[in-house]
Amino acid sequence: ELSNTELVKKLAGDWRELPASQKQVYEEARKADWRIYEEKLAAYKAQLTPAQAAALKEERRKRLAKRRSFRKKRELTVLGKPKRPRSGFNIFVSENFQKSVGVSPVAKLKHLFETWQNLPSSEKQPYLQLAEDDKVRYENEMKSWEAKMAELGRQDLIRSKEQQPKKKTAETAQEADRAKAPLRGKKATLKLKKSEE
Repeated sequence: ELSNTELVKKLAGDWRELPASQKQVYEEARKADWRIYEEKLAAYKAQLTPAQAAALKEERRKRLAKRRSFRKKRELTVLGKPKRPRSGFNIFVSENFQKSVGVSPVAKLKHLFETWQNLPSSEKQPYLQLAEDDKVRYENEMKSWEAKMAELGRQDLIRSKEQQPKKKTAETAQEADRAKAPLRGKKATLKLKKSEE
């Protein structure tokens, strides 16, 4: 009737109370099992081709990197790192997801994406403005969070100057729009060709 956790706690308590002479039997059995495991592992590794060994090594590296990434993310959450700013599309989805047409969540997202793509810019503007406001919120919260991390001596968590977003001046915004203009024209031409077909 005990849960697994309770059972393990009970066994751990019993193990601690066991005299060293009785523990010795179990320790020797563990060492014997470990030797057998090491022999089998060595035999297994010996029969692998270099490509298989490299694939196993790469898989292990990816698994460890994923685990490190998860731990880092969890640590940042515990330290109270602010959530990233939402985009206009994210805000649009969160407001319209329940009302969206579709059986599955994927179908609903697909429908919302198509709706967003076809939405006139005047209707997108409130969502984009909310996204800009959220970006300002994020930057302010990040500045105070980074100051707090600096006080705690955690410089490793503070963004470098290159990672911090650059403020757009009127000139850089105009240059970006000029660079995007030819792309918009090409996209419109492609859409027109597709619709003619």
